[in-house]
Amino acid sequence: MRVAMFGYQTWGHRTLQALLDSGHEVVLVVTHPKSDHAYEKIWDDSVADLAEKHDVPVLLRNRPDDPELRAALRGTAPDIIVANNWRTWLPPEIFDLPPHGTLNVHDSLLPAYAGFSPLIWALINGERHVGVTAHRMNAELDAGDILVQRAVPVGPRDTATDLFHRTVDLIEPIVRESLDLIASGRARWIPQDRSRASFFHKRSIEDSRIDWAWPAEDLERLVRAQSDPYPNAFTYHRGERVRIIEAAVSRGRYGGTPGRIFIREDDGVVVVAGADARSGRRHGLLVKRVRTDDGAEHAATDYFRVMGGYLTRHP
Repeated sequence: MRVAMFGYQTWGHRTLQALLDSGHEVVLVVTHPKSDHAYEKIWDDSVADLAEKHDVPVLLRNRPDDPELRAALRGTAPDIIVANNWRTWLPPEIFDLPPHGTLNVHDSLLPAYAGFSPLIWALINGERHVGVTAHRMNAELDAGDILVQRAVPVGPRDTATDLFHRTVDLIEPIVRESLDLIASGRARWIPQDRSRASFFHKRSIEDSRIDWAWPAEDLERLVRAQSDPYPNAFTYHRGERVRIIEAAVSRGRYGGTPGRIFIREDDGVVVVAGADARSGRRHGLLVKRVRTDDGAEHAATDYFRVMGGYLTRHP
């Protein structure tokens, strides 16, 4: 089949590599220009560079709404479009243009976690599995019929970085299997159960700000979800920003006011957490390692030498 591809960052790069290795003909690649957004500078393997290396025509676009792009698509006459991590809406005149429409590859187990940053949100929410879904694009966000879906388990200490590597490795086999099914006429498209759908927005730095009213269990997952190279979960201590890069849920239960730097436990320092922490029935967040704005990393027991005081949302 003749394939056009829309994609960006490492997800798009892996998809394009799968297409180049598939035996199908890649006739056009459309990708975004580089961005200064914090999350878009992570996992930023260049789709454009890979396409140019293989002499595939490339168009750089923020949005797919100009006559030149549509003319290029019509001129290359793809049998199918494959998209992965395309960041803006594709109109029907594009996604329905090829005979086989557009196959979108999304890094969640649809219909849950449609939209942006699904791995991070899924980890924060304590999901036991994450995965990748190949589905046919329609006019709704990540809502089209599913062709192939694969899941991987989430371990109790996994970080978002671990889950990224585990799921990005699913892209190539899913793309190859999907195209083989479509090309051979064996594709079976399964409608999504829209009653189970959930949608998530693109993350920003504000979403990494720690709210000590959250239960410690949720905060521990937030810290793992904001693992390097992602912007780390952060709080403020005596007016200075502190990134929490390793934490656990405390063994003991501690009562008081959320954010209070309370007591040493094992190899960390317990911070009171949970909106109802005053009850004394909540575990605290056991902070183990922190990083300051100068890049220095500290054991929490060295950084918080005196117990007392508070960690706050703002300076």
